[in-house]
Amino acid sequence: MAPMAAGDGKTFYLETFGCQMNVHDSEKVAGVLMARGYRPVDSHQAADIILYNTCSIREKAAQKVFSRLGTFRKTGARDKIIGVLGCVAQQEGEAFFERAPQVSLVCGSASYPQLPELLAQIESGSRRVKGLDLDTEDCFETEFTRRDNRFRAYLTIIEGCDQRCAFCVVPMTRGPERSRSGAKILADCRRLVDDGYTEIQILGQIVNAWRDPSPARWSFAELLARAAEVPGLRRVRFTTSHPRFFTPDIVEAIDSHPALCDQIHLPVQAGSTEVLMRMFRGYSREEYLRKVSFIRKARRPISLSTDIIVGFCGESEEDFAQTLSLLAEVEYDQVFSFKFSPRPNTAALEFADTVAEEEKGRRLALVQEAQRQIQIRRNQALVGETFEVLVEGYQPRLQQAIGRTSSNRVLNFPGNPAEVGCYRQVRVTAAGPNSLVGERIVD
Repeated sequence: MAPMAAGDGKTFYLETFGCQMNVHDSEKVAGVLMARGYRPVDSHQAADIILYNTCSIREKAAQKVFSRLGTFRKTGARDKIIGVLGCVAQQEGEAFFERAPQVSLVCGSASYPQLPELLAQIESGSRRVKGLDLDTEDCFETEFTRRDNRFRAYLTIIEGCDQRCAFCVVPMTRGPERSRSGAKILADCRRLVDDGYTEIQILGQIVNAWRDPSPARWSFAELLARAAEVPGLRRVRFTTSHPRFFTPDIVEAIDSHPALCDQIHLPVQAGSTEVLMRMFRGYSREEYLRKVSFIRKARRPISLSTDIIVGFCGESEEDFAQTLSLLAEVEYDQVFSFKFSPRPNTAALEFADTVAEEEKGRRLALVQEAQRQIQIRRNQALVGETFEVLVEGYQPRLQQAIGRTSSNRVLNFPGNPAEVGCYRQVRVTAAGPNSLVGERIVD
């Protein structure tokens, strides 16, 4: 293949798998490419460069990229450049070139600050370019970010992870924690408001582990409060929090600043202290419940969601029963639940995977049904209440607007496409396990 010149109108296709961090990383990667003169297209068939931003948090997610790459093994890559980014790229490393010879670029997320240099190597004709260094203190900063949502913006404040949960591959794929300065973050918030954004979602692998590296030394709660005070910003969300770093001043900030959304995602992973210790989570069931008590004592109701893993190594029937009892005690508004799957380079690989797949499936079904009943009950209690929603979309077939409350509940109501991006007052008239239905309150 002849060398490519930056800015010569080449096209790229970027597909993203996984979490909101990956989605925002892809927005920034796209910005780097566009700043160099590349043009985005909607299909890999029309692209000169094809990039997959990958997730390896579970085996199923990791296999998706190999399924995509299999397409090119059958048809050939012709004159296209294929690159793999993110966690699977870091996990597989240089072996990716052997496993998928059609791939020319392998780049983990910790190497994104070097992406312009890596692209320059591609443009000069190199066919095996890698960025796999985890030894970095740099965050991925870009002059331009292609934002895929015109009213909600993602904003990363901390990258990497210093925790070593036994089941989690993230510290090995995203590198050590690197925090951005509070001043830079607030400058980004103001810039986003100037660009027309009214909601910002603050992101971090462990967002509340953020520590201001500048002399100001703001706490995470202070950062939230200052972001909420940016003129023109109506909503500030943050995810994902770790229970070890969750402190009462975070709840106090939410209580004191209406722009901070009344929603917290606080992954527990399991209800048994023995399992939590085996997972290296760094807290007991009782310590987690004390964190929940901070939230439940807030002056305004705060929606609470969590993550649950069933079938972790050594999880007994009694351990699992404690997870079900935790669901009943806390009554989460939403739960993301998964079967345990061993991941490369994690401590859990040294443990015996004692729970059969069939039993993992049974336990997962029990968790999901128990949570479904909780959500039905909690959502039905909201009938008759009025919420402000940000309209995110429109369903033409049903002629319904899709709104989201500050507590992260989906609330559908009769509307029109012109309302997307607007805020509306909506009264709840009906409720299901996963969403609400309402009618608009006209001023």
